[in-house]
Amino acid sequence: MALIPAFILLSAHVLHAQATAAGLLSYRDSSHHVKPVQNTAQWNIKRQQILDSMQSAMGPLPDRSRAVVFQLAFKDSVRQRNHIRYEITFMAAKNEPVSALLFLPLKKGKHHAMLALHGTSALGKRATTSENSGKTNRSYAEELADRGYVVIAPDYPSFGDMKDYDFENDRYESGTMKGIYNHMRCIDLLQALQEVDQERIGVIGHSLGGHNAMFVAAFDYRIKVIVASCGWTLFNYYDIGEEASKRYGGRLGPWAQTRYMPLLRDKYGLDQQRIPFDFDEVIAALAPRPFFSNSPLNDANFNVKGVKEGWANVMPVYALYGASADLQVRYPDAAHDFPPGTRLEAYAFIDKVLEHQPEKHTLLP
Repeated sequence: MALIPAFILLSAHVLHAQATAAGLLSYRDSSHHVKPVQNTAQWNIKRQQILDSMQSAMGPLPDRSRAVVFQLAFKDSVRQRNHIRYEITFMAAKNEPVSALLFLPLKKGKHHAMLALHGTSALGKRATTSENSGKTNRSYAEELADRGYVVIAPDYPSFGDMKDYDFENDRYESGTMKGIYNHMRCIDLLQALQEVDQERIGVIGHSLGGHNAMFVAAFDYRIKVIVASCGWTLFNYYDIGEEASKRYGGRLGPWAQTRYMPLLRDKYGLDQQRIPFDFDEVIAALAPRPFFSNSPLNDANFNVKGVKEGWANVMPVYALYGASADLQVRYPDAAHDFPPGTRLEAYAFIDKVLEHQPEKHTLLP
């Protein structure tokens, strides 16, 4: 298990508050004094401090140096246009199976690849396909496969074929960290496939899948491009209404569900001032890798005001790398959705970053 420094465990929220007051372009030196970030070497120190703070809220990322063999099993398959969709299982760790869909192009050779993470849906991985009846704007795994990508779409624990996942008796301190570990193992699996160009892999997700895309990419630098749809706002702008707040024990209660980050309640009392990270920091930890956010104006889950404020906070970090053009956001006039026009822009963004020549995409209008 990765160890978190004692001072992070004891006072992460205090150090986070100090750094927040000084802006994202600040870090703590070895004496825990807040200093301005003036170069990318200092930013790398700050980036690690963000990851430490995330682990304070999510639990430590387990050591992956002794990962078990995949024991990859193909359960079913169906041919769809220019690819074959397989239903698979593999082992993330000992006694930790993961169920997923794997899309492989019919065309031979090395292909670029995408990790596709689903939103909150009983369908789990199938919510990223055309099987998601009534929500056709969520079919990004299948659409990217149509464009010629190798795509893996796993179930998040408690959804799909992993609906009975037992969070209480696993080795993780949060469902979020379990998801991060599973998703990093998905990247391992993609890199192990002979059909995949190991250096050209990205991640995309909507809602639950949107912030999980951000989380896994923060910890996994092998991911070269990140797309999050309806996945975030600053905690200060997250508001579920008075009735729901009472039901969940507080405004931030949904984030503390067993399947997400229960430490936000058990360790930090759902007190925003004590929570040791925020979403602008997660995005900043992605720099300088290209990041695309779909943040609709009428998203009732993730208030666009918090997106705009967080975006302004992150821009100087990308500017430090001379990568401002790689930080892209769209504000479609829509609700909690991933409209076709914005999806096409996101796909074009991915194609450009990974230098991918798309094949014909047949699902989009």
